[in-house]
Amino acid sequence: MTAISYRTADVDGFKIFYREAGTAGAPKLLLLHGFPSAGHMFRDLIPRLADRFHIVAPDLPGFGNSDMPGRGASFDGIAATIDRFTEIVGFDRYAVYVFDYGAPTGFRLAVKHPERITAIISQNGNAYEEGLSDGWNPIRAYWQDPSEANREALRAFLKPETTIWQYTHGVADPTTVSPDGYSLDNFYLARPGADDTQLDLMGDYKSNVALYPTFQAYFRTHKPPFLAVWGKNDPFFLPPGAEAFKRDMPHALVRFFDTGHFALETHAAEIAGAIRDFLPR
Repeated sequence: MTAISYRTADVDGFKIFYREAGTAGAPKLLLLHGFPSAGHMFRDLIPRLADRFHIVAPDLPGFGNSDMPGRGASFDGIAATIDRFTEIVGFDRYAVYVFDYGAPTGFRLAVKHPERITAIISQNGNAYEEGLSDGWNPIRAYWQDPSEANREALRAFLKPETTIWQYTHGVADPTTVSPDGYSLDNFYLARPGADDTQLDLMGDYKSNVALYPTFQAYFRTHKPPFLAVWGKNDPFFLPPGAEAFKRDMPHALVRFFDTGHFALETHAAEIAGAIRDFLPR
């Protein structure tokens, strides 16, 4: 059995909840989740890696059991908080696993502190415009015209049935998807203030797209060991977005799995195996 500790860090007065496993002194691995989830999305991955790595999986600000950032939430703000969090928990040099919203968070950390990053694993975490599907069109409309009507239209992304759809779309057999993950996500989305935080972040996602050239320049310059593990049926982040990493990092490894956005729900064992094969190199 793997011992997992559930802790809270005080990040300059802001509470960050996190999961921790593995042995201090082992190679460090930071796990960064996406929308609308939290660190619990790694519940099946952590036990498969904790014998080899010191793992920390925080709930991002506004997600899970971490504090709400209040109105005006931004990805710059999330990245700044997680940057301080890594320093507080002693993650001075680490590999980072990024998924969905975790990708623009983790890529910001890599750009700011390239010397701290030993490797990057991206699970459906994009840095190229060709990876963005038409599913982003309602959010793009809000970027172009941040009207109240366009903001309200995005509430459809916060509905419980949309969360369930994100988990099951593109999965060969939906009965293999546990209800635990999406039920917990919907519980967290119902927290007071969560809806406005999520709508703010959807509006601010345009800042991530604007940073794509900066992220790509980092990839070209520093060429970190890179593994993409991709649910190929993801309705939001398309396979060309995974292949595009090879443009700036020809050594990048890309693995596709016959599943959807939340690939760990169905392929945790396969993804853990890919990571174990990859990281020792």
